[in-house]
Amino acid sequence: MRLAGKVAVVTGGASGIGRATALRFSAEGARVAIFDRNAGKGEEVLRDLRGGGMKAMFLPVDIAVEAQVKEGMRKVEAEFGALHVLVNNAAAFVFGSYDVTQEDWEEVLSVNVMGTAFCAKHAVEAMIRAGGGSIVNVSSISGFVAQEKSLPYNTSKAALLGLTRGLAMDLAPHKIRVNAVAPGCIDTPQLRADVERMGMTYEEDLALEGPLHMLSRFGTAEEVANTILFLVSDEASFVTGTCLMVDGGYTAK
Repeated sequence: MRLAGKVAVVTGGASGIGRATALRFSAEGARVAIFDRNAGKGEEVLRDLRGGGMKAMFLPVDIAVEAQVKEGMRKVEAEFGALHVLVNNAAAFVFGSYDVTQEDWEEVLSVNVMGTAFCAKHAVEAMIRAGGGSIVNVSSISGFVAQEKSLPYNTSKAALLGLTRGLAMDLAPHKIRVNAVAPGCIDTPQLRADVERMGMTYEEDLALEGPLHMLSRFGTAEEVANTILFLVSDEASFVTGTCLMVDGGYTAK
């Protein structure tokens, strides 16, 4: 098992990529703590994790509130005795163009950028006590390419790339590696909700956007989770400050 003896926090772990990552980590021997605002879904994933025989916990944390993040990390370390891995997956999905409101900007930046920074800040304190660790930030192809009427979301995901590089530099002396992944279109509940919001069916969206990826399909949450697992494992011990594309070749065209 690649994560035997490790303790991991996965934000936004109640569904999609976060859920797949939490389950993958648990299968590799990690004790996993899920942070999510959706208590119902979080408890469902917790049951799945414990059903596999591994220790796990769920905390209803809003990462945009630093006090909640700080207390959540304290509880994880108190319960499991250490913290080695953080996956910053929680995100707000706010779309629109130049005319979005101040409230829109505050929502997307408070979660996607500030919330991610809060999680890193308070996880790092525990990781230093544990002798090192690994952080993975979930960015997006949206941080690399322009997309129509997606200005707030794209801006926040691009900011995560700078945050990743800066943290990697600052935390290297503490033996903490920091990387990112940039998924393309991934078949998750969030993607399907966005498709419905646009008045399309999933099949219509797949026919339209699938061919934009070299592999001519959408990815799965499990495929992203596998990449995150690699980055936090000892197999990636000389990898830090970078972003791995999990986009089926979308940005390579």
